[in-house]
Amino acid sequence: MRPPDQIALPLDWPQGSDDSRFIVADANRDAFEHLRRWSSWPVKATILTGPRRSGRSLLARGFVARVGGRLFDDAHRHDEEVLFHAWNHAQESGRPLVLVADDVPPAWSPALPDLRTRLAVTPVTRILPPDDALFGALIQRLFADRGLHLPDDALRYVVMRVMRDYWTAERVVEAIDRFAIAERARLTIPTVRRALISAGLIDGASE
Repeated sequence: MRPPDQIALPLDWPQGSDDSRFIVADANRDAFEHLRRWSSWPVKATILTGPRRSGRSLLARGFVARVGGRLFDDAHRHDEEVLFHAWNHAQESGRPLVLVADDVPPAWSPALPDLRTRLAVTPVTRILPPDDALFGALIQRLFADRGLHLPDDALRYVVMRVMRDYWTAERVVEAIDRFAIAERARLTIPTVRRALISAGLIDGASE
């Protein structure tokens, strides 16, 4: 399995606005490439969706900053008239509009008919759940943001045992760091194991 490209990260300890923190991997490569090819979109707008904490907003912010576009994060929560006019303005100006949303049509079905019509022809791109390589890279980057390094054997232990999603990556790092500080322990497999059991992230009985 080829490792993720280390060009960024979506998580926040501390949070930077620089899109160079986004890690391009198989789970998000299609979305990343879709934004790079924005000049070929059928309309100058797109809907970006994916799990929360997956870096979707970070990716979108970096994109619109580079090309002079406009972003609506949590677009499904915005005023529909505002979105309608923003969509039209994107077509007139040639500057792209990115709508980041939890749901996409037909699950996201605005009450405003004109907006519904426009969303129906708007391309959708998705960020998927992380694979092992991306999940491990996220955990290592989160530790690095805290000035720490998780040894490779301990990282493999984590990746093989915890649920693999973006929220869990954050919980894992927080749990291990807090436990290691409290116990004044090094980041070894035994420390990691006890930390994950204590946080309820793995079942101690199966270990």
